[in-house]
Amino acid sequence: MFSIDTWQEIFATIGKNKLRSFLTAFSVAWGIFMLIVLLGAGQGLQNAVKASFESDAVNSIWIYPGRTSKEYKGLQPGRLTQFNNRDYSETMFLNDNNIEYSTSNVYVRGSRTISYGKEEVSYSIIGSYPGMRDIEQANPIQGRFINQIDMDESRKSVVLSEKIRKELFKNKEALGEWVNLNKIPFKVIGIFEDVNERENDRVFIPFTTAQRSFGMSNQINNLAFTVTGLSVSETEKLETKLRKQFASRHSFDPEDDRAMYINNSLKNFQQISLLFIGISAFVWLIGIGTIIAGIVGVSNIMLIVVKERTKEIGIRKAIGAPPRSIITHIMMEAVLITTIAGYFGLVLGVGVLELFSALVPPSDFFRNPEANIQIALSATVLLIICGAIAGFVPARRAAKIKPIVALRDE
Repeated sequence: MFSIDTWQEIFATIGKNKLRSFLTAFSVAWGIFMLIVLLGAGQGLQNAVKASFESDAVNSIWIYPGRTSKEYKGLQPGRLTQFNNRDYSETMFLNDNNIEYSTSNVYVRGSRTISYGKEEVSYSIIGSYPGMRDIEQANPIQGRFINQIDMDESRKSVVLSEKIRKELFKNKEALGEWVNLNKIPFKVIGIFEDVNERENDRVFIPFTTAQRSFGMSNQINNLAFTVTGLSVSETEKLETKLRKQFASRHSFDPEDDRAMYINNSLKNFQQISLLFIGISAFVWLIGIGTIIAGIVGVSNIMLIVVKERTKEIGIRKAIGAPPRSIITHIMMEAVLITTIAGYFGLVLGVGVLELFSALVPPSDFFRNPEANIQIALSATVLLIICGAIAGFVPARRAAKIKPIVALRDE
């Protein structure tokens, strides 16, 4: 089976029919190439979505005010819904057994100047509860985040992002220093860095300090909390309860979806996960279909080979060649073409993904396309096995040819 003469004969046969061998190999290589590229593209989409979800807690629920779109108890549509501290406190008691972390947030309006010495920048200033750290994944890399003592004493403490720290302090140490937020001094107690670039354009101060120092009264811009031990269907029921509760306090129709907005990350994540399962199935369907087309091409080419070499096969059998040697010879030729072509398609597909990943910067929609090597190698091995099967069918047909019939073939 592994004799030099056999392999020389196989290479000679392939060399005599260069175009046919190339087209056969191309169909196989194209199948593997398309599978790798499609799998990589699908993984790139999933990486972008996962990175987006990882920037916030996956089990978080966010509530935002809106504008009414329906008339309700004589009140005209188009009214702004304004949340307040009562909304936060009553929401936390609605389902407090399943609430893990919570926050309400207030955004400092107007000027948002942050300065240190001669350096001055303009970024969002947000008053938050300590739970904001875990909800937004704003984990400090230096110092700490806002705590309950900061809240209770309305301390003038601030947590900067690493991006803002570099702009204000350059290479200097920031912890313990005082910066001015709209000309009010705040002490830097922590530096954080978030995987989501959007969050790095913010600084956090205690919620109570924001309301008192910047004249926000008891108004809040939004509130959020994370839930534990609840299924997606249970969080949807919680949404309904929340709408009824807010509608009662702010006098709008509970069926008015525009009066307030609820972003259920757990439900969104489930929907996205189901979507990617469908995309993966579609990619595999196309990839396997392409590979099958290549295998069929190999089988058809090998049938032509057997037809062209009928007389040669007849002579082999006439001088005593066993059927097994004929089957082995043809199958080895099919496996050789399939293996080389499959490997070439695999390498080319991975190369294209690496090139694309290097040239295209990560975004919110596409990030680091990559193919699972184990899946790619498994697909290649499967392709080789299929190539052997594809060669077996015509090889078995060749082995059944009677020498006398083969010698008469024109």
